[in-house]
Amino acid sequence: MTVRLFIPGDMAAVAVGADDVALALRVAATKAGIAVQIVRNGSRGLFGLEPLVEMQTASGRIGFAGVAATDVPALVAAGLFEGSSRHPKCIGDPGDLPFFRRQTRLTFARCGLTDPQSLDDYRAFGGYLGLERALAMTSETLVETVKLSGLRGRGGAGFPTGIKWDTVRLAPAAQKYIVCNADEGDSGTFADRMIMEGDPFVLIEGMTIAAVCVGATLGYVYIRSEYPFAIAAMQRAIQTARAAGLLGIGVAASSHAFDIQVRVGAGAYVCGEETALLESLEGKRGQVRAKPPLPAHIGLFGQPTVINNVLSLAAIPFILAEGAEAYRDFGVGRSRGTMPSQLAGDLRNGGLFETPFGVTLGALVDDIGGGTASGLPVRAVQVGGPLGAYFPRALFDTPFDYEAFGARGGLIGHAGVVVFNETVDMAAQARFAMAFCAVESCGKCTPCRIGSTRGVEVIDRIVQGQDRTANLAVLEDLCETMKFGSLCALGGFTPYPVMSALTYFPQDFGAVAPQTETVG
Repeated sequence: MTVRLFIPGDMAAVAVGADDVALALRVAATKAGIAVQIVRNGSRGLFGLEPLVEMQTASGRIGFAGVAATDVPALVAAGLFEGSSRHPKCIGDPGDLPFFRRQTRLTFARCGLTDPQSLDDYRAFGGYLGLERALAMTSETLVETVKLSGLRGRGGAGFPTGIKWDTVRLAPAAQKYIVCNADEGDSGTFADRMIMEGDPFVLIEGMTIAAVCVGATLGYVYIRSEYPFAIAAMQRAIQTARAAGLLGIGVAASSHAFDIQVRVGAGAYVCGEETALLESLEGKRGQVRAKPPLPAHIGLFGQPTVINNVLSLAAIPFILAEGAEAYRDFGVGRSRGTMPSQLAGDLRNGGLFETPFGVTLGALVDDIGGGTASGLPVRAVQVGGPLGAYFPRALFDTPFDYEAFGARGGLIGHAGVVVFNETVDMAAQARFAMAFCAVESCGKCTPCRIGSTRGVEVIDRIVQGQDRTANLAVLEDLCETMKFGSLCALGGFTPYPVMSALTYFPQDFGAVAPQTETVG
């Protein structure tokens, strides 16, 4: 009998020794004369467990957390290859841990459970049922299904995905494109990487459904160069899908033709902005385009183009397979479905937590995240990457949905949640936002290019106590100019972290704490 073991090939697991553990187990099995199949699956998403070794048994999986290569002899001696769970690092079925049991995994349903490069595994867990149903629909019915689901962009301002698709569908053109924005560059984010490394076929299927809907014949996945594992995983999966007739001429034996290519970015943060990404794809310098025209009308190579990020496209197969209502029934208000939140910073339970919109920020940090790993009090939480607002504990009752965050001067963005303890200097964080913008600016518009540089200088003067009142007024005016005058979100969103830090943590900028009157 062949023993089946699962050891993540996810970049986060490999970084802490998963390759060494896999090699040690393979060597130990050979010495023991045991037939072993080691599946390099995706990570389940609770990174404190890595490297996580799972053993398939007749009654389910048994997990061993935090395994090092030096632990392998003891695991084997304890009966690992015989299905024993006697080793101290055994945690039982990882799926039974509260962190996983509390999730609603729609987009990440397969991550950590399947062989990410096995098309058979993908199909066995419901893969390509969505495409099968999409091919049986008219384009009108298909796009209405996406609209009815309530799916909104999972990376920026939350624009309705169905409306974007319909605009491209109705645009007259001989050539149309699907572009997947996998240039995941926000601090504390890793969901795109996890999908591409742990379930690449769901992204391929989502892009194919989009192509069927709008009439596109070619798609591109634009991946940042810092993700070599994701690049390799997507390239292998695309080749497999093509060989199986799921890409190329006559997709899934239909009349539709669609193929996908991977393109690697050079690490420019601004290329996460859709028009700068298009410029880069065309072989030009990554600079923002003025809008209008919108990419849905004049996009890649001047043709109508759907641009969605990884999480948006990866949500599509579930919507088509299970129905729009099954997706729309999760969430609150205009924020429908689930959001894969990425918990990072000073947290006990760092990792990916997929749950319906509506959970409060406090629940994500204190309950699900387990509070700080350092044991120090939480002082601030930044949601939405380096351009997201800093929320103090007083705002922890904010529900996780687009409108609720917007009403309090924040943004969800790609749902990166980074926790800072009481030692953080918020003036330094505000300065970093301006400095980051100055370094990453494409230089095309003055508010971003010059405003960010002046912002660093003004914050320095405020912290040094130089004419504080006047410089505060200058900083606020500068932020207003950047917010409404910048061509794209890089300059337009930089004021969010700056003004939230100034509003909620004025003492870090040299404000005099209010005097408490003593009575008695």
